[in-house]
Amino acid sequence: MNIYWESFKTFFRIGIFTLGGGYAMIPLIEEEVVNKHKWVEKDEMLDLIAIAQSCPGVFAINIAIFIGYKLRKERGAIATTIGTALPSFLIILAIAMFFSQFKDNPYVAAIFRGIRPAVVALIAVPTFRLGQRAKLNLYTIWIPIVCALLIWALGVSPIYIIIAAGLAGYIYGKLSSQKLRS
Repeated sequence: MNIYWESFKTFFRIGIFTLGGGYAMIPLIEEEVVNKHKWVEKDEMLDLIAIAQSCPGVFAINIAIFIGYKLRKERGAIATTIGTALPSFLIILAIAMFFSQFKDNPYVAAIFRGIRPAVVALIAVPTFRLGQRAKLNLYTIWIPIVCALLIWALGVSPIYIIIAAGLAGYIYGKLSSQKLRS
C-alpha cells in the first residue's frame, strides 16, 4: 500500500479519536507507529517526543512532522501533518457552525464536564510511560518533580526549564566523557 496514504490514514485516525491535545495522543501514536506499523523504535519514539515537546508549535503536529519526515522526507511530513490536523479542523469547523445553537444546552454542558476527567487520565498515562522509558529511578525522580513545581508553583517559564535541562545534560555529558577518558 502507498506509504503516504497509509501514514495519512493513520494520523487522521489518531487525530479523530484524540481528545485532550497532543499529550493524550501519545498512547495512540505509540500503538500505531511503534507497535503496529513499526515505523519507529520505542527508544526513538521517546527521543521524538522530547524533541517535539522542545520545538515551538503544536506538539501533535511536531511529532507528526518528525515521523512523516523519517518515513518519506518532506512528502511524508506533509501527509502525516495534514492527517493529524484535518480532523481537528473539521471538528472545530462543525462546532463553530452549530455551537451557538447548543452552547446553553444542559446536556452538552454535562457531556463536557464528563469529558474533562477522562482527558486528565489520557494525559497522565503517557506521562507515567515517558517516566518509565526515561529510566527514572530514586536518584533521578527529583528532576521532573522540581521542574513541575518550578513551573506550577513559582510560574517559571517552561522555556527556561528546557534550556536549563539542555545545558545540564550537555555539562553532564562532557563531565561523563572526561571521566571515561581518565
